[in-house]
Amino acid sequence: MTSYQPQQFASDNYAGACPEAWDAMLAANGGSATAYGEDSWTGQAADCFRTLFDKDCEVFFVFNGTAANSLALASLCQSYHSVICSSAAHVETDECGAPEFFSNGSKLLLAPSPDGKLTPQAIRELATSRSDIHFPKPRVVTITQPTETGQVYSVAEVTAIAALCRELGLRLHMDGARFAHACATLDCTPAEISWQAGVDVLCFGGTKNGMAVGEAVIFFDRALAADFGYRCKQAGQLASKMRFLSAPWVALLESGAWLRNARHGNACAQRLAAQVADLPEIRLLFPVQANGVFLTAPAPVLDELRRRGWRFYTFIGGGARFMFAWDARIERVDELAADLRDACRLCRAVPIDTAAALS
Repeated sequence: MTSYQPQQFASDNYAGACPEAWDAMLAANGGSATAYGEDSWTGQAADCFRTLFDKDCEVFFVFNGTAANSLALASLCQSYHSVICSSAAHVETDECGAPEFFSNGSKLLLAPSPDGKLTPQAIRELATSRSDIHFPKPRVVTITQPTETGQVYSVAEVTAIAALCRELGLRLHMDGARFAHACATLDCTPAEISWQAGVDVLCFGGTKNGMAVGEAVIFFDRALAADFGYRCKQAGQLASKMRFLSAPWVALLESGAWLRNARHGNACAQRLAAQVADLPEIRLLFPVQANGVFLTAPAPVLDELRRRGWRFYTFIGGGARFMFAWDARIERVDELAADLRDACRLCRAVPIDTAAALS
């Protein structure tokens, strides 16, 4: 018998699979099917993406975001190339060197970015800083949408970055682990924020938005996808029973759950932020634009939250991060807000120095 803990918001990876994805996996389990992506679900899922983006794109399915990003970047680079990214980008901070590993050494060039966003100016400075043979040649720009700090690039911002990439002969990759949340925030079509804005390759996240496992790598220029299937196989990302990765995508895309799930996560983040906005002890580190809330508070307040059983990470800017998935329960969000308010009240009642000494 499984014993579930109270719902936590430390990561949107904590969530289970949404009903649409789970039912699709069960349906795909109903009998035998051709292996290695030659099944009907995989072809249908790829067609669903082509419909969603209104583009004859090439689509591949992999297990996780690290593989999606790393293999996509490797396909755009030679080993002597470099990839320009934000200093806070997931490919730099949380992928254990996988982009460099799978590209056989392509170097990441980091642009300082307090909010996780890249700007055309920062890209230009890095891309044009040196052109001698002793320096890795810039080849790709990668942006995270939304960023690691929950900031969303507008269509205009992506378009401006893409225009600079074209000017400088660079390719544009988008890490879209929470791409659906950006679409929900901007209320735009997936095409408007991707290929129509100039993105060459998109890694569309499913794991953080209702799927049990799986990401899609989408090449809007089919020529860039040459031999990508071999990369997937070599990297251990060619699923023999591919239908279990692809069938949930069919369900999410055809039912619209991909966008409903994201809208719910975003709304929960806004709900928490609104309920603690008047607390003088709490400051939002970044505007709440997607499904994450980043806040800073006195150490005794965060300690009290932990004492009450709440889990959260403080690896970005030293503040507490709360992420809301498709299954975030409104009453549980309200419980978190109430505990934050109560922890702040206790902090006021006991001087911070005293509280810190007692903790």
